[in-house]
This record gives sequence, C-alpha cells and structure tokens, in this order.
Amino acid sequence: MDVAAKKIDEANVLVEGTIENSVIEANIEKLAKEAGKQMKVDGFRKGKVPPHVVKKLHGDKLKQDAESDALKALVDQGIAEAGIAATDIIGEPMFKKYDKKDDSIEVAIEIALRPTFDIEGYEKVVPAFEKPVAEEKEVEEKLTEIAKQQAPFEKIETKRAVKDGDTVVIDFTGSVDDVEFDGGRAEKFSLRIGSGQFIPGFEDQIIGMEYDEERIVKVTFPAEYQSEDLAGKEADFKVVLHEIQEQAEVEVNDEFAQKLLQDEKATLDTLKEKLEDQIVQEKVAKVYNEELKPKLVEALVANYTFALPNNIVEQEIDAKINAKAKDMKEEEIKDLQENPEKVEALREEVREDATNSVKATFIVDALAKKENVTVGDQEVSQAIYYESMMSGQDPEQVIKYYTDNNLLPAVKMGMIEDKLFGKLLGLDQK
Repeated sequence: MDVAAKKIDEANVLVEGTIENSVIEANIEKLAKEAGKQMKVDGFRKGKVPPHVVKKLHGDKLKQDAESDALKALVDQGIAEAGIAATDIIGEPMFKKYDKKDDSIEVAIEIALRPTFDIEGYEKVVPAFEKPVAEEKEVEEKLTEIAKQQAPFEKIETKRAVKDGDTVVIDFTGSVDDVEFDGGRAEKFSLRIGSGQFIPGFEDQIIGMEYDEERIVKVTFPAEYQSEDLAGKEADFKVVLHEIQEQAEVEVNDEFAQKLLQDEKATLDTLKEKLEDQIVQEKVAKVYNEELKPKLVEALVANYTFALPNNIVEQEIDAKINAKAKDMKEEEIKDLQENPEKVEALREEVREDATNSVKATFIVDALAKKENVTVGDQEVSQAIYYESMMSGQDPEQVIKYYTDNNLLPAVKMGMIEDKLFGKLLGLDQK
C-alpha cells in the first residue's frame, strides 16, 4: 500500500493512501482460511472447510472484513510514519475520502491529536471581584422569613369570617350535573386560602364564610385538567366550614435558634451568623454564575492560541445543532432535511461557539491538572443524589438515567470546572 501522512496542524494529521485489490484479495484468502478452521459445513470435517467454500458461503462478509483490515493497516502505517503516539490520538478518525475504483480504493483519513500548549500565564486573566457582604437588614428579613415558616397554625379564639391567608378546615363534596365524581370528596381538609392549591375560583369563594356555614362553590375545571372527564366542565362543591386557623407568632430567641439548629448550645447570635454566611454564599453563587464564570471562560479562551482537533469541534457542532432541533417545529426540521445548504449554513452559524466550547474544555482540563483539582466518582454520585432529593426525584432512578445515557463524564467535567474556577477566584478561601 502507498501511504503518506501529512501534518495539517499541531492537532490534526491527514493520512492518505491507496489500497490495491491484491491486498484485499490476500486478506480475503487469509480470513477464509481462518474461518474454515472454525466452521462446520456438511460434507467436510469440522475445521477442514476449504477457503473457496468459505468464500462462496460468506463472500460479502469476508470482503467487508478484508477491506476493514486493510483500512486499519493503512491507518496504522500512516500513524507510524507520522511518528504519532497512540495515547495522543483523540476521538474517531474522520473520513475525507473513500473512493472505490476498479483496481483499488483511494483513502484519505484525518486523525485528531490531543492539543498541547503552554498553560502558564493563566493567573493574569483571572477577574478580580469584591466579596459580597450580608447587610443586617437582610439577616433580619431572613430570620423573619424562617420564623414565619416555623410558626404553627392555631385555631382562632374569636370566631369571625374567613380572610385571605387563613388556613381553614373544611368538608367538601364535588359534583358535575348533580353527579358526584371520584376524588371530589374530603372531610376535615386543611386548606390555606390564597395558596392556589385548588382550581381557580374555589379559594376565593371560601373567603367570607362563617363557622359551621355550608356554601355551594361553583367553579369550572381548566380545559387542560388532567382528568378528561372533568376538563372544561362546570362543577358544584358543597363546602362546610369547621375551623379557621391563624399562624401563631413565634418568639425569636435562643430557644428558637437551638430548636432550628438542633444544637442546645446555640444562641440567637449563632443563628444570625449562620444566616449571614448563607446570604453571602447565595450572593457569591449568583455573581459567580452570572458574571465571574462567563468572564473567566471568555478570558481563558482569548488568552491561548492552539490548534483544536477537528473531529471534536465537528462533534460539538453536531451537539449544538441537535439542541437547536429540539426547539424547532416539524416543518423547520423538514425544511432542513430537504435543503442541505441550510444545514451547512446552520453549522457555520454555531461553529464559533462550538470551537470556543471545545477550546475551553481543553484549557480547563490542563488547568485542573496543573492545579491538582480532581473530582471523584463518589462526589459526582453524591451531587446527583442531593440534587435529586432537592427536586423531589428518585435519586437511584436519576443516577441510572445518567449512567445509561453516558452523562456522568459531562457532570464530572462541570464539577471539575466549578471547583477549579472557585480555586482560581479564591472562592474556596472566602
């Protein structure tokens, strides 16, 4: 085989060559002999099937495998001639040409290499920022909010009519056209007026009810209501008011702090200090996500110039196109399918963003190694578990989904990035 390797740039090598038919025929013969040693065919002893019989039975498959072996040999020869280490190769090679002729196959394959660049000088592009502080007013507002959340609801001592914000204890029975429907009945049900827990209009009509009063509440179920039998229909609810509750006042003192922090040694000042830290952390997280992180990524990308592996950039373009397609209407997708030039225009539209994303990934990877920033698999699982719990999802199912869809590496990379940037910005010390 005639093979030539040409360096496109520091991250991409073009391997070109010609695979003669004689090479493919020799491969077919070799594969047929090997297969004959394993096959069992009527009329022949096992392992003694002649190559010409194997070729007659499995000619197409043998030719495919023979071409594949020849192609691999061509690539291996090109890699050797270019002096490329296998560990430097990244991603799958890209075919630039695979032209079958009568007597040969002309091949051009682009091989991508992991970029190498001098990482020094990153400290000068790290943006400076002033650490946020928690004002006394903010701490007091947070304390009041928590106290309100902890305050229990108690039955009012003096009977009066229901007001917005009250919690009421009611019985109700719902019906449509005088026929009671499933799930429309409850006794001693606790409902906070203004919570929006019930369908629109229900809670508003409870306002003004007196103790032990019975009232017919008329509402219309939303057109998109989950039960098709009720969607868009008018309904009557017979409601009986048993009790009105108000939120009691909570005394904010050392005892309150001890109960909230589960620490018998805690004081109100201890609680305020923790709230102050929480407010500062929330402010830092906000400024990090909205300002510092985008600025740092942009500065790092601008600070380094190096060649990128073309196959990785093309994969990132594919990912961005697929993300855009999820928000497209059916006719937009069909238009793209019927007009390849529009797809190419769309690819060029996202190319710069994709290139910068890939570049940032390699920079972050190099900086993480330089700064000894790592994230273990256990940390990734714990982070996903916590986020799942906070959003009310089943952690085990979420982790399984991430695993099955090979999303864990992306999660880990995101965590490494945040941990690295936090270190560079000094957030881990503030």
